Formats: sequence, structure tokens, C-alpha cells
Amino acid sequence: MLKIGDVSAPNQVVLAPMAGVCNPAFRLIAKEFGCGLVCAEMVSDKAILHGNSRTMDMLFVDEREKPLSLQIFGGDTETLVGAAKYVDEHTNADIIDINMGCPVPKITKCDAGARWLLDPGKIEKMVTEVVRSVSKPVTVKMRIGWDDEHVYAVQNAKAVENGGGSAVSVHGRTRVQMYTGKANWDIIKEVKQSVSIPVIGNGDVFTPEDAKRMLDHTGVDGVMIGRAALGNPWMLYRTINYLTTGELLPEPDAAEKIRIAILHLDRLVALKGEHVAVKEMRKHMAWYLKGLQGSARVKDVIMEQSRRDDMVATLYEFIAGLDDSGGNAEQKAVLTH
Repeated sequence: MLKIGDVSAPNQVVLAPMAGVCNPAFRLIAKEFGCGLVCAEMVSDKAILHGNSRTMDMLFVDEREKPLSLQIFGGDTETLVGAAKYVDEHTNADIIDINMGCPVPKITKCDAGARWLLDPGKIEKMVTEVVRSVSKPVTVKMRIGWDDEHVYAVQNAKAVENGGGSAVSVHGRTRVQMYTGKANWDIIKEVKQSVSIPVIGNGDVFTPEDAKRMLDHTGVDGVMIGRAALGNPWMLYRTINYLTTGELLPEPDAAEKIRIAILHLDRLVALKGEHVAVKEMRKHMAWYLKGLQGSARVKDVIMEQSRRDDMVATLYEFIAGLDDSGGNAEQKAVLTH
């Protein structure tokens, strides 16, 4: 169990707040696969305060997703406080998370995201102000530092704690590393040892065994899974099962992957309309098809498609082809049933 303020998650597995991915369609699948806490993709504080309609849509939380953490970003304490108040009063999110990890230049050049990592004093002041203004627990997601010369993970985590933050998630890479190189779990361990609030570890958790290793190595309270869950929500379910029972469940077969991919597509269509959903699902379909024999050709076809029925027909055809080449006939039955 993972407890953040007065919010309890049933297990230690957390879905990372991935931009352009973690909308309600994907989050609900993660929740159905057992994920203890799901995090929504980051939303701009200024866009919230301006009442931007696309942003307002991004604040929607399906009751079935809870407990849910909604992430905001910005470079200015005043606007972060305003946005946090709005989320606190007008959404049914359980937790307000502040992004201090996004390494993308268009975010950092506005003093937002990972730019905060350079100033622990500024972090403490800001967290204090936000916590004072809202009733929901406030958490921070950060990286270990800006670059190798500026690794202030421990000071920054202490600043979050001193400011009244309820938990901190730490990605074991610097801003300069982006998503390359190796995540430094030793620094995550140092953070865990230096604060008394819950710490969630993030970075290089690609298998259930990795999650267990991270917990054992760092002593963190939770494990955050990001890229490993793309097109692969089974990673969440398999990790939870492995951490609780020690049993490693098998990977899903092709038919099961396609079944969930279509469920994901249909939920996205319901959420955003066919035109937008199909376009957005192209990248997801590439992730769902990853590693399946002969999927390269199918991916090429899917990248050109703009209609839900065409995409589904292509996927069914792909599975039927696998069946004809000696695949399991039961797989086909699952899909066409």
C-alpha cells in the first residue's frame, strides 16, 4: 500500500504522467490492469487560469480512475498557486502534483519543469505557498538534477518536505540526460534516506524484476512506470503480481494485445472523436504491435489510416495472418467472438 497524505493507493505501482499519452482512455486501462495510482499528463498553469478549452478537457477525471494525481507545471509561484486552487476546487483529482522534471526546452525556458531543480530555496517557498492554498495533498515530480554539476536531489526533496509536500517522485536522470544513459538509483536511495515523506522511484523500470530491484536497492515507497507501459499495460499488472506473490506471469499473446489496443482506440474515439483519436492512436498501435512477428508492414498501413473501422480491420487481418501461419486458432476466436 502507498499512502500520500490522506490518499491511499492499493499497491506500490504508479503510472507516470506522460505528456500526450496519459489521457483518461489510457489511464483507465492502466487502472483496470491494477495500477495503484495513475497520474494525468501535465497541464500548464497559465492555460488553466486562462480557461483554455482544450486544457479544461484535460482536467477531466473519470471516477473509475481514482486515486488519481493531476500534474500542473509553470515557472511562477503565483500562477502555480492559482492553478492548484482551481484543480483543488473544480476537479475530482485526489492529488495535485507539480512538475519539476520535464526536460523539454520549451518548458524549461519558461523557468518551468526541470528549471526548478537549480534552486532548492525557490522550491520550498513555492511548495509552501501551494500547500497553504489547497486542501488536496501536494506532491512534486523531479529529476535528480539539472546536469552532473548540479545534482541537488537531496536538497530539493528536503525543500518539498519542508514546504509541506506529501510525497516526492524522483526520476534518476538529470535534465541534460533527457531519456538517455542510465538512471542513477543510488541518488534515489539517498533521497529516500534523507526525507520522511514517501518517495516514488522512477527510471529504468522496464520489467517486473526491475521494479523489485529498485524497491530493494533504494527502499522507495513506490515504483513509477512510464515508457515500459506504452502499448504494454500488462507490465503494470505483471509487476503488481510479481511484487505481491513473487510469480512472474507470462507476456500477453498477440490476440490479447490487439484486443486491448482496440479497446483503447474505442475509448479514445468516445473521448476525442474519431478524427483526433485515430491520429493519436497511430503511435499507440505501433507500441502495441512492437515485437509481434511481421508487424512492421502493418504499422506502415496504420500510420496512413484516418478511420476507426479501417484500423480495426487492419488489426484483425494481421491476427488472422498470424493464425494462418501456424498461430493459435483460439487467439482468433477471442478477437472475433
